[in-house]
Amino acid sequence: AFSGDGSRVASASRDKTVRIWDAASGKELQKLEGHTDRVYGVAFSGDGSRVASASEDKTVRIWDAASGKELQKLEGHTRDVTAVAFSGDGSKLASASDDKRS
Repeated sequence: AFSGDGSRVASASRDKTVRIWDAASGKELQKLEGHTDRVYGVAFSGDGSRVASASEDKTVRIWDAASGKELQKLEGHTRDVTAVAFSGDGSKLASASDDKRS
């Protein structure tokens, strides 16, 4: 997923991490660790300050994009969480899961 200004890219990985990269140089800026299973999807908030991640560990996590600190862990899905998306103003977050909840 690209940040709103296109300067950074967030990637999801089977190694249970989210990584944030500089889009121009390809340099790794942050490695976000905390999920206990593979990460399927990521999204930047509109202002680029936060990253959300969706994981096979049945959680959604919200991270500070600058520091890499985990801000919130959202639980409630009963199966893999496969995707996340912020609303345009960044005030809401949607998640998709194999459990058919949102």
